[in-house]
Amino acid sequence: MPAPDRLSREPSPADGEPPGAVLQLEALVAGWRRPVVGPVSLTLARGEVVGLWGANGSGKSTLLAAVAGQARCFDGRLRRAPGVGIAVQPQAPVRLDPLPVTGRELLAVAGADPQAPGLPPTLAALLPQRLDRISGGQHQLLCVWAVLAGGAGLVLLDEPTNNLDPTHTTVLAQMLAARRAHRAVLLVSHERAFLEAHCSRILALDSAGALAAERRPVTGLISGDTPWT
Repeated sequence: MPAPDRLSREPSPADGEPPGAVLQLEALVAGWRRPVVGPVSLTLARGEVVGLWGANGSGKSTLLAAVAGQARCFDGRLRRAPGVGIAVQPQAPVRLDPLPVTGRELLAVAGADPQAPGLPPTLAALLPQRLDRISGGQHQLLCVWAVLAGGAGLVLLDEPTNNLDPTHTTVLAQMLAARRAHRAVLLVSHERAFLEAHCSRILALDSAGALAAERRPVTGLISGDTPWT
């Protein structure tokens, strides 16, 4: 097992956590039975949407699992701000097809407010509908909204663009813009164009799982972003 000082913990002000930081990784190496990803260093603050990009097998999902406390930390540090809750949207959200569960009930189970500001009309129309009567893309958006509209200060999204057509992808971008102000979002996607358009920063992992580059898109389309170079 990893040493106690390498595990996720809540830092005190003396730890030198940057102001407003929700999450800080310092040369983190993580995996399951063996290391899969790292070393990765990252500081994530409220209001940021940070994209994580890399080839299949580079450890993107494993890094999210480590942040969520599900994967093993072999080396480095993983620190969260005191009292910050985490909400995770997995790559393949579970569908409760055999049960007559509505979209509104899904949000209630997730602890999300169906009246939260920023709910797109497209999703509002789905709230009274049964989950087994909506499309895969609609279900995906509801699950993403469930984590964005909750009280978590740190949101982890694993391939949220899966199953989305261009119209629903636009709705996803609107949701991120509407709900980013009071939370930090770490988002994995294989769609580089989406990350370029809607993230504050992009971290690229190489084939061995190490952090190869960090860049800021020249043009951020999320409201409130300024051009970065």
